[in-house]
Amino acid sequence: MMEDNNEKDLLATRELTLHLGPQHPSSHGVLHLIVDLQGEMVTNCRPDIGYLHRGTEKIAENLLYHQFVPYTDRLDYMCAMSNNLAYVSAVEKLLEIEVPERAQYIRVIAAELSRIAGHLISVGAWAVDLGAMSILLYAVREREMLLDIFEKLCGARMTHSYLRVGGVRYDFNKVCREACEELLRVLPGRVDEYESILTGNRIWLDRNRGVGYISPELAVSMGLSGPALRASGVKWDIRRDEPYLVYDRLDFEVATGESGDCFDRYIVRLVEIRQSLRIIEQCLAELPDGPINIDIPEIVPPPKQDVYKNMENLIHHFKYVSHGFKVPEGEVYSAVEAPKGELGVFIVSDGSERPYRLKIRAPSFMNLQTLGRVVKGLYLADVIAVLSSLDPVFGECDK
Repeated sequence: MMEDNNEKDLLATRELTLHLGPQHPSSHGVLHLIVDLQGEMVTNCRPDIGYLHRGTEKIAENLLYHQFVPYTDRLDYMCAMSNNLAYVSAVEKLLEIEVPERAQYIRVIAAELSRIAGHLISVGAWAVDLGAMSILLYAVREREMLLDIFEKLCGARMTHSYLRVGGVRYDFNKVCREACEELLRVLPGRVDEYESILTGNRIWLDRNRGVGYISPELAVSMGLSGPALRASGVKWDIRRDEPYLVYDRLDFEVATGESGDCFDRYIVRLVEIRQSLRIIEQCLAELPDGPINIDIPEIVPPPKQDVYKNMENLIHHFKYVSHGFKVPEGEVYSAVEAPKGELGVFIVSDGSERPYRLKIRAPSFMNLQTLGRVVKGLYLADVIAVLSSLDPVFGECDK
């Protein structure tokens, strides 16, 4: 009897509160997790965010509409083109304008390149979090091809400020086309490499399969979107269900999972990379000729080369930069299917050159709020896998 009591004493553990972070491991960002543990078992987990808060929405209210575009680059800085698109689409909706067809196709190409870039870092960082270093090196190698394309397109590699209200800043030239065609040729084989290393790997399967289950009901009720939602079997993609730009003319599949676990969230991202390549290929084949900006001088500045040759264009350019343009009074919400999910922008206009109010629906914020619900009852090591599968970026989450 004495031996049984001693054995019970040895097995008994007291609850421990562990603080993970805040640190910046260059995988997700500055996050502080307050984790309550009973042994290795998680009894509660509370994300403590805000370490990267910059007041982005308030900054927007003090800037001209065109001046806020560079700030959107700094939201999900892994996928800046999608952020540009969400914002300029909202302003264009208020203005009730539609950009030229060529610009729409270019925007789709830019957005899908951005999606691939985001998913590559997501999968690579996830693998590093769970101990597989080589995948990140491969993913960064392929991402360099994408950054080179962005550099050819607009001169910048990460923070592009490429999209503007009314169109795009630079045309899609022959050099960009050739670089995209090279990407279409090389990347499918490289994604096959990732799968050969990870998808059937026993350790990868043990760490992800059956871990971090999110039911379809929980996913919908918590406002999840993007791969985190579709991995739970909810077939919702704004590009297909509420089409914008020219997505309704393109043929692509919406990737969904069945199990709603970390492994399905991984598979969905790989499928989305392949589908983005498919979309880019169609856009390159169908890219029409024509203007890349709407022909409304108040909204779009003159071409830079003309500013140096013509006084009228110089004055026009000065007025655009210093005074901006007025937007009709009203309010609007516009959303795009960003790599992390639904990235929405809500604007209230008072008829001036600046937003009266601006609110950003950040998918990283919405997806992260499920973490505490999902990891309860799992092991501490599983928290890292679930967090990586949700793929938060804190420039976007904290705003």
